[in-house]
Amino acid sequence: MSVGKRKFHIRAGDMVYVVAGKEKGKTGKVLRIDKDAEKAFIEKLNIIKRHSRPTQKNPSGGIIEKEAGIHVSNLMLYDSESQRPVKIGYRTGENGAKVRYNRKTGKEI
Repeated sequence: MSVGKRKFHIRAGDMVYVVAGKEKGKTGKVLRIDKDAEKAFIEKLNIIKRHSRPTQKNPSGGIIEKEAGIHVSNLMLYDSESQRPVKIGYRTGENGAKVRYNRKTGKEI
């Protein structure tokens, strides 16, 4: 039985707070989300090293450092105004669209 792709509480471009793992307590901007693996790639967090052989694009080859994914269950949206992670909820906006909001303050995100 195939389960469809999940929808996540975070999106590319959001500021997030890492709740668990080796990067716990750090914040960063979401670069992209892999819906199949349910992972988010955070700017300058969870850096890994990969060896690459020389190609036309990268003639020297060598060791490349890049971001690895962090599971979305280990992330919370970060509110830069209050300087803390926040829980979010969903409600219908004025124009009928579904919008995210901060459950503690009630402000839209």
